[in-house]
Amino acid sequence: MSYFDAASSAPLHPVARQALHASLDEGWADPARLYREGRRARMLLDAARETAAEAIGCRPDELVFTTSGTRAVHTGIAGALAGRHRVGRHLIVSAVEHSSVLHSAESHRRTGGTVSEVPVLRTGAVSPAAYADALRPDTALACLQSANHEVGTRQPVAAVAEACREAGVPLLVDAAQSLAWGPVEGGWSLLTGSAHKWGGPAGVGVLAVRKGVRYAPQGPADERESGRSPGFENIPAVVAAAASLRAVRAEAAAESVRLRGLTDRIRARVPELVPDVEVVGDPVTRLPHLLTFSCLYVDGETLLHELDREGFSVSSGSSCTSSTLTPSHVLKAMGVLSEGNVRVSLPLATPAEEVDRFLSVLPVAVAAVREKLGAPTAATVAPVRAASPAPDALVVDALGRRCPIPVIELAKVITAVPLGGTVRVLSDDEAARLDIPAWCEMRGQEYVGEEPAARGTAYLVRRVAV
Repeated sequence: MSYFDAASSAPLHPVARQALHASLDEGWADPARLYREGRRARMLLDAARETAAEAIGCRPDELVFTTSGTRAVHTGIAGALAGRHRVGRHLIVSAVEHSSVLHSAESHRRTGGTVSEVPVLRTGAVSPAAYADALRPDTALACLQSANHEVGTRQPVAAVAEACREAGVPLLVDAAQSLAWGPVEGGWSLLTGSAHKWGGPAGVGVLAVRKGVRYAPQGPADERESGRSPGFENIPAVVAAAASLRAVRAEAAAESVRLRGLTDRIRARVPELVPDVEVVGDPVTRLPHLLTFSCLYVDGETLLHELDREGFSVSSGSSCTSSTLTPSHVLKAMGVLSEGNVRVSLPLATPAEEVDRFLSVLPVAVAAVREKLGAPTAATVAPVRAASPAPDALVVDALGRRCPIPVIELAKVITAVPLGGTVRVLSDDEAARLDIPAWCEMRGQEYVGEEPAARGTAYLVRRVAV
């Protein structure tokens, strides 16, 4: 089985396993106690904090360990907002942040705060100028991920941090996806991370708060971890997390070059091997191990099952793979195709031979899914009609049918109207709002817009290409 979903959770690094087992016998006692076992546990905890702080680029007394990366985000945002409540209650996030950040933002909004969401370019990156424009006198905190978890695009953290510094606003950086590859550049104020993203054990997060940042811990007081992360420290897991971070950093320079070569190969070969594919995300300014592409006329969940049967574990941002049946907020913000979405994120030491095997399996898997769904082929597309004086309008009723059926039905009939004619697609699937315009761009047709319908929404497409 080839595991290609390191962005969700990286396999446990061998160093983490060794450190975890070794510290189980030494780190079980209360590190706050003065007897021998407590002192031994405290030494392990302090050493782990120093190791992690060095890798992150902060002082040891600025770093605390939390019970997860999500808890680190929630704790960091809540504490920073509370510490600057006299300034105001305005929070800034980007449109492609991890759900943990967006959930914190929604919680802040429900309690009377205001939130600005900075849009992104089609690559998935924010514009530093647009981010700077969102800053206000009452902005208490700004948040920006270091790299996107779905498409791999790196964000211009240093430029945004400088804009925040000039405005006197602290910047919290969610660095969960990038910490394995190096420290975050720029003058960030708070930083969060998650150990299982870099090969450490699950259940360990990190929160760094720079000295001088106004911060007020929320919730009941607790004397542990500077009052910022209550509860008894899981010292064996913390030790393993710090040891694995140091280990992956030692491998990062060589592995980043090697894995970038493999993901570059996938980015180049997939459009050659599979028709109607859109590779998304920045092709250059991105994480070395991660790439995402979307396939027209493909159900993402079915494709993932096909690849799983062939021995490949990948993930997807397609709406048909989620319980909400809504497209990924990241793909939606980027304005790219969401159907048939595949995210490949390679763990350290992934063999090149497995990438080659993936490239040989993928075209067959995509073709099989398209055949099951009745995707259009040369034989199924309606014949071209001669031009008529007045553009015809054709209605496609795709109500009650999920991705990618509305787009498949549109593709089958587009040539049934003359050049200049329109197709009106009725759909109640949220993904259609994203995928129909994306299909038009890929096919050279004109997306006219949407209008309300008796049920769902009507999406208008004008035929301008043969």
